[in-house]
Amino acid sequence: MEQAVEQKIEGEVDSIVYRNDESGFAVIMLASGNDLICVVGELGSVEEGEELICTGSFVVHKKFGEQFKCEYCERSLPKTASAIKKYLTNGAVKGIGPLTAKALVDKFGDKTFEILENSPERLTEIEGISKAKAEKISKQFKQTFAARTLMIFLSQFDIPVSVSVRAFKRWGEHAEMLIRANPYLLCTPYLGISFTVADRIAARLELPENSENRVRAGIECVLRQNADAGHTCLPIDKLSEVTCKFLGIEASLFDKTLADGLEEETLYCYIKKGRKFIMLADYFRAENYISRRLSVMKECSYDNRIDFSDLIDKAERKSGVKYDELQRRAINLALSYGFIVITGGPGTGKTTTLNAIIDMYKQQGLNVMVSAPTGRAAKRLTDITGCEAKTIHRLLEVKPVDSEKICFVHDEDNMLECDALIIDEMSMVDTLLFEAVLKGIGMTCKLVLVGDSDQLPSVGAGNVLKDIMASGVMPVVRLTQIFRQAQKSAIITNAHRIVSGQHIDLTEKDKDFFFFQRLDYTDLQTLTAELCKTRLPKAYGFSPFEDIQVLSPTRKGPAGTIELNKVLQSELNPPAKGKSEIAAPIFTYRTGDKVMQTKNDYDIIWHKTEGEKNESGAGIFNGDIGRIVSCDRITRTLKVDFDGREAVYTADMLNNLEPAYAVTVHKSQGSEFDAVILTVFGGYDKLYYRNLLYTAVTRAKKLLIIIGNSKRVEFMIDNDRRMLRYTCLKEMLKELNGDEEQQTLL
Repeated sequence: MEQAVEQKIEGEVDSIVYRNDESGFAVIMLASGNDLICVVGELGSVEEGEELICTGSFVVHKKFGEQFKCEYCERSLPKTASAIKKYLTNGAVKGIGPLTAKALVDKFGDKTFEILENSPERLTEIEGISKAKAEKISKQFKQTFAARTLMIFLSQFDIPVSVSVRAFKRWGEHAEMLIRANPYLLCTPYLGISFTVADRIAARLELPENSENRVRAGIECVLRQNADAGHTCLPIDKLSEVTCKFLGIEASLFDKTLADGLEEETLYCYIKKGRKFIMLADYFRAENYISRRLSVMKECSYDNRIDFSDLIDKAERKSGVKYDELQRRAINLALSYGFIVITGGPGTGKTTTLNAIIDMYKQQGLNVMVSAPTGRAAKRLTDITGCEAKTIHRLLEVKPVDSEKICFVHDEDNMLECDALIIDEMSMVDTLLFEAVLKGIGMTCKLVLVGDSDQLPSVGAGNVLKDIMASGVMPVVRLTQIFRQAQKSAIITNAHRIVSGQHIDLTEKDKDFFFFQRLDYTDLQTLTAELCKTRLPKAYGFSPFEDIQVLSPTRKGPAGTIELNKVLQSELNPPAKGKSEIAAPIFTYRTGDKVMQTKNDYDIIWHKTEGEKNESGAGIFNGDIGRIVSCDRITRTLKVDFDGREAVYTADMLNNLEPAYAVTVHKSQGSEFDAVILTVFGGYDKLYYRNLLYTAVTRAKKLLIIIGNSKRVEFMIDNDRRMLRYTCLKEMLKELNGDEEQQTLL
């Protein structure tokens, strides 16, 4: 394919064809000499009459013909009287309409902008403009001008226009001044610029490397990177070592900056077992809140010592289900104490126990709410309980706010009308989300947490389920008996063997568990594609898009999700005439593609239509899987359907969306699929361990196929490396509930 030649064009904005004010993407007609050129790209809030210098290349769109794809845009306000008039007439400055624009330009000509900025009192020379109105117009002009100059300033560092938009929303006309003084302000999660980029800007601005702003941002960067790996805190010695090496500074400067952060409460220190741990404010406040709230709820949920055995006997006779001793104990505690953790592996009767608890709560007239962390887990919960289960985000209702921190409609000031809350797949719930849950329910609300503690911990920071179980604050019932029907499934029996460290027989060809040895990655990719495209659909009637999910322990390598997605996309959804697509640096997104959201985005607006019922909401979350409904190459937008919820993605949002024909085991948490194909080939040993294999196996409902190296499977079973996570929740809970170990594992 011929390489596009980079070049520059300059001219005046003649008209705006399309503009997205949030992302900054625009389609304009640029008057350049005697030519009218269609220009597309992140141009920001351009207005008619502006003068632009665009750097990019000419491309040919198959539908709309030749366009100039702009990669970098230099802009300036119009200089001639006619261009200024056109600019102001278009409504670029609030408060100036066509008549006022004409009067201003007729009076001040090409000095109009200079008057607006520096001599607003002269605007009163125009009939109908009072002193108050003149000041208002001038203030609005300065704000508009500041937004544009901020975009120009940041564009020289290749900062996306969308970041400029968010920065201006946060700091207004002072944004450029603040960023020039401290570029590390751009490193907040809300703006999303990496420390490395901020460091590069600081160097260009000749700011000192030993500035407190840089060191403080470096400390927070290290803590946030570790939060992305699951840690809510770091030991002070490790944090010091990593930060000093990362920034190239002396320990004394680290100590001073850390002390200032602790004093200002942007950072917190918690001491456990004599060792100091440093926490970001959000995680300290969350773990502190959870520990205090659970301790109070424990006191409110005192055991009334009523034995509900007769009621359980009656439920058995009515349902025809015989509960084992541990199930009866769990049901009894849920009814009498109402504050309990139920855990256990597949086939141990968690669902049966859960249904019994829900039925008996309803018999007592309680308003029961049922929830799970992901959409797929909530759908499964609805199917097995008959109750409408919602994701935690939908239950609490995300409140769209222009902030880096998520807000919910239901919180301490507007609690859910809920007498009993049951949360399934609790191992997936991270610290910040569980804090929000507790803020949304009353002190006396019954709380039942259900999950498999042997699965991988949450994608977000924290180890909530295990910390609660280890603290003794809540009674824990671990279901262990594998019921007869479950024993018929090799998926379930092998899962229990794996978690107990026993090797499994990979030569046995069971009806729901198969292993295919493939030692060449090309053969592995070919077989995976064949199974998805033809063999499983033909043999079982499975849909490659709805029923089959390919899993891998890793993103990278020939058996990782990146390469597998490219292979599977080419087989399952190849290019075709009339099928639109958008090319991005790593992937090409095509109508019909199966895709996954890889990061929580609380601002995405979705719409859902069911018959005559229309519903709208905000938020698409990490792990949500959908299908691309349409691609618009001109506006570079996608429309994605997430189980009936349709959301529009602009070009700058594609970084958080990727193909989902193959996903990592971590991303599959909380979901179940009729058929799972797991690739186990090679890579870093630290990614191949027992709990990850166990989690992958338990994602399959009807069929599991492992493709790869049998020695690697055995290595995973033998590698009982647990995911170490630094958290303080367990110790905070113990501190409030007594340090002695409590025997609550029943």
